[in-house]
Amino acid sequence: MSTAFSIFAGLAIFIACLGLFALASFMTEQRKKEIGIRKVLGASVRGVVGMLSKEFSRLVLLSFLLAIPIGWWGISQWLNSYNYKVDIGWEMFIIAGLSAFGIAWITVASHSVKVAISNPVNSLKSE
Repeated sequence: MSTAFSIFAGLAIFIACLGLFALASFMTEQRKKEIGIRKVLGASVRGVVGMLSKEFSRLVLLSFLLAIPIGWWGISQWLNSYNYKVDIGWEMFIIAGLSAFGIAWITVASHSVKVAISNPVNSLKSE
């Protein structure tokens, strides 16, 4: 059972990362000209990646803040059905939030770096 749960949890995380990557790709495609102009005016790769990752960081933080009370309530209800009572600590929520934030940031940053190091002429030549 444990192996099956681990495989399906990994698959769920992978599918979520694919969706996040597609969202980052869509966002950078829409803002391609803005990124090109920023690069022409002297923006660094770090600045462009930070600009693109900041929006996703806010979304991940908001979703984490919304998931904490729901997750705590669900786990408490589930654990109360056992004979031996186990309390869930806040450390698990912090670890889960940091890992979700890290995975999301790596997924978005991988695409953002690719866009940030591209030649701005390619994005601006159609105008």
